[in-house]
Amino acid sequence: MAGNRTFTMIKPDAVRNGHIGAILAQMNAGGFRIVAMKYTKLSAEKAGEFYAVHKERPFYGELVEFMSSGPIVAAILEKDNAVADFRTLIGATNPAEAAEGTIRAKYATSIGENAVHGADSDENAMIEGNFHFAGTEMF
Repeated sequence: MAGNRTFTMIKPDAVRNGHIGAILAQMNAGGFRIVAMKYTKLSAEKAGEFYAVHKERPFYGELVEFMSSGPIVAAILEKDNAVADFRTLIGATNPAEAAEGTIRAKYATSIGENAVHGADSDENAMIEGNFHFAGTEMF
């Protein structure tokens, strides 16, 4: 059964380009309720820890460097079928392949700088949300 929470980050490129408000508005318009949110900056160590699943991949170093290059907005979102619906809302990883109107089609500039992260499963949504938030920070 699909869960009702997912995890997202508005990445440093979208923050740097001034898209926080527009992206949050699109999430709200998509029926998502924010249950936790923070504006923060990942250290290289924390970014490496978060993306440890990709440690053996050739892009890992660039990913860690990028994700620690500036502030992010981390959030836990709630909605029925949250993970799948959010992945539809954000669009394909490659913005050139993202459906029109999706967050990545509107705000991403490349595969590497693709504006937002979205959890890929209910299990990872919980793990990723717990990485960034204590239980007392979720409402």
